[in-house]
Amino acid sequence: MKAVHSHGKADYIGILGSVLCIIHCLLVPALALGSSVATHHSHPGLISLDYIFILINGIAVYYATRNHHSLPLRILLWGALAVFSTSLIFEGKHHAFTLLGYVGSGLLIIGHLINLYICQIAPRLKKAF
Repeated sequence: MKAVHSHGKADYIGILGSVLCIIHCLLVPALALGSSVATHHSHPGLISLDYIFILINGIAVYYATRNHHSLPLRILLWGALAVFSTSLIFEGKHHAFTLLGYVGSGLLIIGHLINLYICQIAPRLKKAF
C-alpha cells in the first residue's frame, strides 16, 4: 500500500499561491506603465488580490503544518507567512515592503518544497536503500 502525504495538496497550493503572487506583483507595475486604467492597485468594492494571496497561503501553511513534527519547518513556514502578510499589507507605505514581499513569497516556496521533500521524497529514498 502506498503511503500518502496527508497535507501534500496544501504544499502544492502554497507553492502555487506564492508563485502566482510573484507573477502578479511583477506584472501589475508593468501593466501600470502602459495603461492609465491599471495604475490603481486596489478596486473599490472588491477585495484586493493581496488579501486573497494572504488567505490562500495562510490556509496552505495551516494545513501543511498542523500535524507536522518538525518545529524548525513549522517556524520557517509561519515566519515566512508573517513576513509575506506584513509586506503585502504595508507595501504602500514604503518600497522596502515590496521587496520583503518577494522574500516572504520565496521563503514560502522554499518551506513548502522542504516539506514535500521531508514527507514524500525522503521516505521513498529510505525504502529504496
